[in-house]
Order: sequence, then C-alpha cells, then structure tokens
Amino acid sequence: MASSVKVKPGFKLAELDLERRLADEASYQQKLRKLQIAMLELEQIYRVERRRAVIALEGWDASGKSGAIQRLIEKCDPRWVDVWSIGRPTPDEQGRHYLWRFWQRLPAPGEIAIFDRTWYGRVLVERVEGLARPKEWRRAYDEINAFEKMLVDDGVRLVKLFLHISDGEQLRRFRERVTTPTKRWKMSAEDIRNRAHRREYLESTICSREPRPRRHPGIWCRRSTNGSPASRWQRRWSRRSVKA
Repeated sequence: MASSVKVKPGFKLAELDLERRLADEASYQQKLRKLQIAMLELEQIYRVERRRAVIALEGWDASGKSGAIQRLIEKCDPRWVDVWSIGRPTPDEQGRHYLWRFWQRLPAPGEIAIFDRTWYGRVLVERVEGLARPKEWRRAYDEINAFEKMLVDDGVRLVKLFLHISDGEQLRRFRERVTTPTKRWKMSAEDIRNRAHRREYLESTICSREPRPRRHPGIWCRRSTNGSPASRWQRRWSRRSVKA
C-alpha cells in the first residue's frame, strides 16, 4: 500500500516520513485511474454478493479527507455508496449513547459506507475539548473495540485510515484557504481552536494509541503532505491506494 504505514504497537506520528513523492503528474494520473476502476470493480462485487464495507477516515483539519473520498468514489455507482460527514451530534443524538448515530448509518447488504470522521471522536475531540469526562473517554476504548468486533464478526469489511500532515503543512493550507475566496468557506473558528491544541491531539490520536484487540482491523496511517503548493497531484497521491 503505497505511501501508507500500518499502525503497530509503539508507532509514533512524529517518526513518519512525510517526504515520499511520485516522479511526475502523469504517473499519478495513471495510478489514480487504475485504482478508481479497481474501486468500481470492488463496489460491483460487493453489490452482487451482498457484502458490506465500512471505510472510516480520520485526520487533521485540512489533511484532505473530503478530497480523498471524492476521488475514491469518483467512478463508483452512487446508488451503492453512502458518505457520512460526521459533525457535532444533534440534540436528539446527544441524548443517546455516542455510538448510536453510527449504528444508524451502517451499510445495508450490497452497500459501502464511508465515514468522514468517526466514532474515534470520543477519544479525540471530546477528550481534548473536555466534552467527555476522563472515565467516559477511557471507557470508550473498550466500547470502540466491542463495536468494531461486532461489525467484523457480522461480516463487515472494515478499513480505517488516518490522514497525516505536518504542522507546517497544515498552517500553509490554512493560509491558502484564508487567502483564496473560493476556499474560505472551508475555514472556521473551530479549525483555529483545534490547531491551538495540536499537541494534545497528537498525544490522543488513534495512530499513537489505537484501541485495537488482536485479530482486529488495524489502522493505516496515510501520508498526506507535500511542501510544494503547486504539486497538488503529489499530495493527492499520498492518500491514494485505498483498499476495500
């Protein structure tokens, strides 16, 4: 899996090499087309065989989650893929267990569900922002394990990805958004506040402390960075080879 690292015990984001590159844009476009066709073929296999898949994406703000999803499903039949963008829970969801809203969005037989942010928010944003008490987010590790085990035991193919960018690259992308009128809508006060807590998020991130039992789907940490503003295709490739 190019530009990916499977998370193992002791893995640290700070040690991830973010300088890997493709040779040129032509190579990127060629590989992208092949992978998109492969994703379409997988979707059709899952539809015909009535299988289910969940692709769970986490990552830093501005790491490219939405762009990765867009290219991942660009060639797919939209009737069999659901994309769920997870934000703040609604008042109705706040009155229930935090996993309840994810249960409501699980794929039906023959479908693929993609989550833009996931149940790991319990041990990330809710932990860092103080929205969950220590005993609640500590308990969440066991709850997430149990939730994912139930999915896998029930035949769901579970793929978990974390898109990683450096502190400097995130700042550069934030500045680009602020100075580009068509991208300003992507920025919010919440993004700035989250950046101020980057160290705390780094300590809490799933790639540093993954709640995963044995025989459980591991997390793939994707490089999603590039130092050249002009070479967007290189940044896109860094989060390509998604396998469902």
